Amino acid sequence: MSDEEDDSSKTEDPSQKKLEDARRRGQVPMSREVNNFVMLLAGTIMIMAFAGPLMEKLTINLRSYIEMAGQASPGPGMISSLLGDSFWMVMGAIGIPLVAFMFVAFIGGFVQVGPLLAPEVIKPDISKISIKKGFQRLFSKRSLMEFLKGLLKFGIVGAVGTVLLMPFYGSVEHIVGLEMYDIMHETEDLIIRLMMGVLMALVVLTVIDVVYQRQDHMKKLRMSKQELKDEYRQTEGDPMVKAKLRQLRAEKARQRMMANVPKADVVITNPTHFAVALQYDPDKMEAPLCVAKGMDQVALRIRELAKEHKITIHENPPLARSLYDTVEVDEVIPAEHYKAVAEIISFVFRQKGKLK
Repeated sequence: MSDEEDDSSKTEDPSQKKLEDARRRGQVPMSREVNNFVMLLAGTIMIMAFAGPLMEKLTINLRSYIEMAGQASPGPGMISSLLGDSFWMVMGAIGIPLVAFMFVAFIGGFVQVGPLLAPEVIKPDISKISIKKGFQRLFSKRSLMEFLKGLLKFGIVGAVGTVLLMPFYGSVEHIVGLEMYDIMHETEDLIIRLMMGVLMALVVLTVIDVVYQRQDHMKKLRMSKQELKDEYRQTEGDPMVKAKLRQLRAEKARQRMMANVPKADVVITNPTHFAVALQYDPDKMEAPLCVAKGMDQVALRIRELAKEHKITIHENPPLARSLYDTVEVDEVIPAEHYKAVAEIISFVFRQKGKLK
């Protein structure tokens, strides 16, 4: 019951992280039908390319065997030569397709999943050896699908073979009367026609299986909303904690800013909503520096500190708002405000006797 509830709660598509973790474990959507298809295709191409010369060579060897059988005592050299030719012919007939099949099987897997190295797949794991889990896999939905797919393939191959071979049933007697080379040539044509028909039928099955494997893979990796939240916390951090940290950093920055208010020469206000504290040392600065700014409660605190430290508070709503919007703390004011601010600072400096 709990497993059903767990599965029913997994309604969300897997995150990119879960897909990447699954890939590292070797869990990727892989269709065996793709490999089967490309191997059958490669086999068909090889038969079309090499069957003719191979059949001709085989015919020559068979004729040599037959001619040698009619001799009273064939020499050792003749037997050795024929056996050697036959050996290399068989090795070529088996070895070349074997190497080709291994290559196309690799290509079939590479096309589906790309470059993949998953040591966990081949790493020994005693926990995987379980009779109970083995029976569960044996009678699982996936095993049933594979069984039905096998029956479907068997039916397709049988139906295609029957349809393609039926026209040849009446010509068996004709084929028996042909020369050895002609018999092999007819057999080659029949095999190629049969394999081409099976290939065309398996295209549809392969496409369906690829789509099914990908959908099944995504379904297995589905996540619940809680799992998504937990993963986000692990990778990005708890949103509440991050918000708290941002709040603490902002508070510390505000405290450092407030500590600089006593250094200001003038505070330009809205008068209640905005406050910008400016410092200017003609000998060290090219332009006035913003040491603090704020709105509402922060602006109120800046005004209070200015009063405590006997810093001039100048009310100029348009200038205060414009400075608040255009200058950041620890930056000099924009050139567009030089004239207006210079008049205010000159007035303040004259009042305090700082103007030379």
